Amino acid sequence: MLEHQLSSRLQSKSVKQSIVSSIARDFNLTPILAEAYFTQISDYFLRHAEVNLNAGQMHYLAVDENEPAGKPLALCKKVSVKLTLHTPAEDLAVYKKSGLRGLRHHKIIRITNEAIDQGGILSSEDIAFILTTSVVTIKRDISQMRRKGIILPSRGWRHEMGRGQTHKTQILELYLSGYQFSDIERRTHHSETAIKRYIQDFARVVLLHKKGFSLDQIRISTGFSHRLAGEYLKLFKQHRSSSQLKRILQNPKKRGR
Repeated sequence: MLEHQLSSRLQSKSVKQSIVSSIARDFNLTPILAEAYFTQISDYFLRHAEVNLNAGQMHYLAVDENEPAGKPLALCKKVSVKLTLHTPAEDLAVYKKSGLRGLRHHKIIRITNEAIDQGGILSSEDIAFILTTSVVTIKRDISQMRRKGIILPSRGWRHEMGRGQTHKTQILELYLSGYQFSDIERRTHHSETAIKRYIQDFARVVLLHKKGFSLDQIRISTGFSHRLAGEYLKLFKQHRSSSQLKRILQNPKKRGR
C-alpha cells in the first residue's frame, strides 16, 4: 500500500503529469480529457518532428495525397515529407546537359515523387516556394513536361480537378495492362515505391467491394475520396480478366511485388 502511494506520488511529479495537470487547469478539463489531449499532441509532434535530414534535404508539410482537390487547404490533413533540394554530382550533370530549365524540371520531378512516396502531394505553389521561383514558371514547366508525356503527381493537376482519370488510375491502368514496373517508372516518372502503394490501395478497394461493401462504406473504410474509390471500382470491372489483377487478389499480402 505504501509502495503504491509512493509510486503514485512520484508519477505525479513527472514531466508528462506536470503538462497534463497544466492542460487540465488552464482549459478546465478533467484529468482523463487532459491526458487524451496530451497524448494526441505528443503524437502530432513526434510525427512531424522526427525527421532525419541529410545534406541538401529539407523538411516540408505537404497535403495528404488522399485529400480531394478543391478542399480548403486549412481543412486538409498534412504529412511531413523529406525532400531533396540538392545532390551536387547528379544536379551538376543535369545542368551541364540540359541547362537551368532542365535542372529545374529535374528537381520538380524529384521532389514531387519524393513527396508522393511519403504520402504527400505538392501544389504548384508548394513547388515554387521550395525552388524559390514563381508559380507562373512552375506551371509553365509542368505544362512543358506534360507535353512530353511526363505525369507529375501535383495537387490541382487538371486530371485531379476535371473529368479525366487521376494519375493513380492512369498508372494502375498501365500495370493491369501488363506493363512492368520499369516501364511504368519510365513513362510516368513515378517511383516503384509509389506505384506499389497505388496497387495496394487499389487492391484494398477491390477486396472490400468483393466482400459486399458499398461505395460509401469503402470510402469511409479507406479514407479515399468518393471519386477515387469509384474510379478504382470502374477499373476493376474493366480489367476483371487481367492476369495482374488475379495475381494481386490471390495473394493480398504480396500484392504489387
